[in-house]
Amino acid sequence: MKTLQQMLDRILPLSEKEMEAAGRRLDSLTKPPGSLGRLEEIGRQLAGIAGMDVLLGEEPPFERKAVIVMAGDHGVCEEGVSAFPAEVTPQMVRNILNGGAAVNVLARQAGAEVVCVDIGVDAELDDPRLVSRKIRRGTGNIARGPAMTREEAERAVLAGCEVVADLAERGVRLFATGEMGIGNTTPSAALLTVLGGIGLGQSVGRGTGIDDARWLHKQEIIRRAIETNRPDADDPLDVLAKLGGLEIAGLVGVILGAAAHRCPVVIDGFISSAAALVAVKLCPGAAAYLLASHLSGEQGHRLLLETLHLSPLLHAQMRLGEGTGAVLCFPIMEAAVAVMREMATFESAGVSGQ
Repeated sequence: MKTLQQMLDRILPLSEKEMEAAGRRLDSLTKPPGSLGRLEEIGRQLAGIAGMDVLLGEEPPFERKAVIVMAGDHGVCEEGVSAFPAEVTPQMVRNILNGGAAVNVLARQAGAEVVCVDIGVDAELDDPRLVSRKIRRGTGNIARGPAMTREEAERAVLAGCEVVADLAERGVRLFATGEMGIGNTTPSAALLTVLGGIGLGQSVGRGTGIDDARWLHKQEIIRRAIETNRPDADDPLDVLAKLGGLEIAGLVGVILGAAAHRCPVVIDGFISSAAALVAVKLCPGAAAYLLASHLSGEQGHRLLLETLHLSPLLHAQMRLGEGTGAVLCFPIMEAAVAVMREMATFESAGVSGQ
């Protein structure tokens, strides 16, 4: 197993040469320059990640794609921060494995594989369809102590890297982040507060639909967690270990692993973006491999994306998680590539250019 530092060292900058080549290709197509907007931006980014020879090769480059749904439980649910009980996490994992969750429906539509990973569910789940990478059965209650040890946090990050490596070996070249874990907007808001320097009144949202009283209670629980654990904002792994979640740590590994394999990764909503923030704090170069799928209805998500300097593709008022917004954007990624592969140039079409 590689160390975390070895994984970070594998993440290289995007190729400026390939991005310039993509720009020239896009400008040669039968349209006004820049008229396809974000599709052209995505095309240049994907060229910088994968290379023009891959994008324009014989086979579509992102035919194999997967959403990795990391699942874990949270001890902070003891504090009443969620409208749903913790027992829902293993129940929803089984629903995902059976193909009945929203992420399954949208992934089928996008032609993507759903990979569900037990990295910290507080239950024994025995199913051959489940990828087992369990670090421990749920995190500690962050209002009373650390979520996990530093060593457990690093193991969880590396577990995410390993899942990506296994899928990349099978030919998957486009990834999306998903999660399942009742209570996980609480640690996500805590990460945004500490790593993003955002006040609790802005970072803390209503998660599964809590009322005003519970929303204020949730802010107080996060304030207590920060005071109790005293995380070092300059040490992202310390913050992750003290305030985060196992599925969040796993998604940090998915993002870093995808970047290390020169694969784009589409991040989902608030929880996935909190994982992205940790990943980028660990390795700023990983940001170039990210695409933001949508703007969540969760209050702090806009601030998270602004902190990451990412602009979402969709504004669909979604706030489900699971990776639903991310897989919804897979066809947009493929459309950006199809434009460069299939659209006629001014020269080949006999159309007068500028």
